[in-house]
Amino acid sequence: MDRAWVAIGALSGFVGVAAGAFGAHALKARLAPDLLAVFETGARYQLVHALALLFVGILAGRAPSRAIETAGWCFAAGTVLFSGSLYALALTGIRGLGGVTPVGGLALLAGWAALAWAAIRE
Repeated sequence: MDRAWVAIGALSGFVGVAAGAFGAHALKARLAPDLLAVFETGARYQLVHALALLFVGILAGRAPSRAIETAGWCFAAGTVLFSGSLYALALTGIRGLGGVTPVGGLALLAGWAALAWAAIRE
């Protein structure tokens, strides 16, 4: 097990749960329904990719490879860019922040592709 990836995944999961709770309780009455849905999407993707980071940590400890490390970095960066931009868009209403979201989405896709590559090669 690679402790760094497990720690990053666990922290990301913590933030994802906190964001989900914040959205469900504190923001429900303050945000328009469309912006609340944007915020909830950010939390959902953060939680899914927190689990992916935990998985990367386990795999990195058992069969370390460049592809697994790449997957971890892509999941971490993608979460910050994808979920972070959605949180910022929902909280500020600045639609231009949504331009960052696809870059984060591409990083998340690259993480899954790297993980598949690691599985195929190993």
